[in-house]
Amino acid sequence: MEISEILSTLGIAALTPMQESACEACGSGRDVVLLSPTGSGKTLAFLLPLARSLRADVDEVQAVVLAPSRELAMQIASVFKQMGTPLRAMCCYGGRPAMDEHRTMKSLKPQLLIGTPGRMNDHLGKGNFDATTVRTLVIDEFDKSLELGFQEEMAEVLGRLPAVRQRILLSATDALEIPRFVGVNGVRLDFLPEAGADEPSRLQLYRVESPQKDKLETLYRLLCTLGESSTLVFVNHRESADRVAGYLLAHRFPCDTFHGGMEQAEREKALYKFRNGSCPVLIATDLAARGLDIEGMEHVVHYHLPTTQEAFTHRNGRTARWEASGAAYLILHAEERLPEWLPAELELFPLPEQTPRPPRPCWVTLYIGRGKKDKLAKVDIVGFLYKKGRLVREDVGQVDVKEHCAFVAVRRDKVRQLLTLVRGEKIKGMKTLIEEAK
Repeated sequence: MEISEILSTLGIAALTPMQESACEACGSGRDVVLLSPTGSGKTLAFLLPLARSLRADVDEVQAVVLAPSRELAMQIASVFKQMGTPLRAMCCYGGRPAMDEHRTMKSLKPQLLIGTPGRMNDHLGKGNFDATTVRTLVIDEFDKSLELGFQEEMAEVLGRLPAVRQRILLSATDALEIPRFVGVNGVRLDFLPEAGADEPSRLQLYRVESPQKDKLETLYRLLCTLGESSTLVFVNHRESADRVAGYLLAHRFPCDTFHGGMEQAEREKALYKFRNGSCPVLIATDLAARGLDIEGMEHVVHYHLPTTQEAFTHRNGRTARWEASGAAYLILHAEERLPEWLPAELELFPLPEQTPRPPRPCWVTLYIGRGKKDKLAKVDIVGFLYKKGRLVREDVGQVDVKEHCAFVAVRRDKVRQLLTLVRGEKIKGMKTLIEEAK
């Protein structure tokens, strides 16, 4: 497929200058290091030329994309699927049986593998695909993937891909020297703002003053003020995420958590509820600072100050993506000292004297206990809800079908009636559990 066809499928009128430069450089076959801010469209910048270089008539893995987290790997795979090419891609990551992935790999015969370094090493070590056919290697967020703690794992992956001819590295920061074992020798494209430059005007920074060191009440008041707006709250520790969420839920504020201590299925459910608008606030560690591309996310809140400037950049990059605008809020108490890389003067965001009531989202997420393994598709779910649940198009939001279950957003004022009507009914001839996702 031509790039113009793919852009038409995606509903994109034209590439940005960064994407045009990246497409040209990657299309030359040389190694490329691309540095560009978060939210600027780097994923499309490497997937477009990659799609043109892969052969749909060859049933072998021709390219591997490595990402430091499963969420980023899944996001890349999602973008590739939306491109609508005839190429087959597969996403590989921990938290699910490697044997299941191997079976899918054998039947699907993907030309592109996208995954985390650990799981990719697992498949390479077991010879689950032919490594000698891989000609292109992409390392996304290489500043994270090539940190000291991950270098041994990354070196192992690269050592098992003997036929790689092109390496493409991408990052939103330039804070790391690329290790020699990566073997990059080519074009460097730097679209990062110059050092000392202000934050993009699309992102507004605010400070929110907390009278107490414990900022829970201040956070609650801020979130009530922001209302139903999609908001990502960053903390520095998993335990803090659970504590903050517990406080908010006790005060009837709808929220969920996202951190590395959660099971993968729970993290995916939390993300789905956040994306579809049934849960307006996600309390997260820096695991969520990379790879999450959530359309329309308006606010980022720093409950804890980030430990590094790079973390601050990646956190803020979850909002004000592409041409959208957004805001970031730093909750500070009087004794906190700002790191020197933060602006000395931040505009104050005043909280109203009378705190608004917590929002009540108009969407609710339903859990359906059947999924792709049961041959259940989106059209089956929507048809079932229309026919048996007496819903209309405007009552049904985002539908997401997983391997063993599905999630669907339904208007809150229709949920009780819906659950009553579908009780005991079969979906595609199958009995299943249908309930509100907790």
